[in-house]
Amino acid sequence: MKDKDIEGLKEAGRASSLALEYARSIIKEGASMLDVAQRIEAFIKEKGLGLAFPVNLSVGSDAAHYTPGIGEKREFTAKDLVKVDLGARRGDLLNDCASTIDLSGEHGKLVDAANEALETAINMVKNGREVREIGREIERIADAHGVKPIRNLGGHGITKTELHAEIFIPNFDNGDSTALEDGQVIAIEPFMTNGEGYVEDGENVEIFQKTGSNPVRSREAREIAGFIDSSYGTYPFAVRWLGKEMGKLSEFGIRRALAELSAAGDMEQFPVLREKKAGFVAQAEKTMVVDGDSCIVLNG
Repeated sequence: MKDKDIEGLKEAGRASSLALEYARSIIKEGASMLDVAQRIEAFIKEKGLGLAFPVNLSVGSDAAHYTPGIGEKREFTAKDLVKVDLGARRGDLLNDCASTIDLSGEHGKLVDAANEALETAINMVKNGREVREIGREIERIADAHGVKPIRNLGGHGITKTELHAEIFIPNFDNGDSTALEDGQVIAIEPFMTNGEGYVEDGENVEIFQKTGSNPVRSREAREIAGFIDSSYGTYPFAVRWLGKEMGKLSEFGIRRALAELSAAGDMEQFPVLREKKAGFVAQAEKTMVVDGDSCIVLNG
């Protein structure tokens, strides 16, 4: 890996870590979820960096992919268990990190399990380490805390322009003997729950990613496709971003255009992921570079 890439990854990692700290300072009972999301995203941009993806603010049994919609009125409550998942990017160099904020003070077991599993897994990272071994330790820590890892979520490789790439790092021993490689960028991402240990797609979709350029019929869909190409490229975006930046279009018009683009095979959708039995979910995540017998952690 080139030195300039390492420096760019470190810069994105520092900004992402600072954004998580900032999120902790503003996520409170009564705070607007839309305002919090916008402020966190603005915080990253003010560092001179782009967004790898819209900030996720998944609450309770929602594990991932929740970001506020256009005109969202929802506020945080004193009972919320909030997963903040975010990432800055320096050009095409991406970071991905997450932390859980327990406003209720009732879910320490889940939060502690996720944090301990992440740090233990990081200490295992080295060239040649099989991903199943990392998953085994994550599950062992979950068992020790009396909770379950989420089995159909996990860590992943990261390449230039691609946030989920190359390699899957499970949260249990799934038998995968794939080995980590020197110079590989990875994110380790334990999810812990007191539910069944699996997530499924919910109905709500607020995050999309353009993946194709097939022809579409409506003028609105063509206009939005061109705007996405010029503004977001192939990075994920939030519906609310279009609502703000293409104000002449109604939310109904935007969603209709996105549905047409999705039907044409031009758009990937990221529905909110919910724990199958409505169990509470905690998450912890950091990005790192495999470096010989250890790793370079890009998030503090």
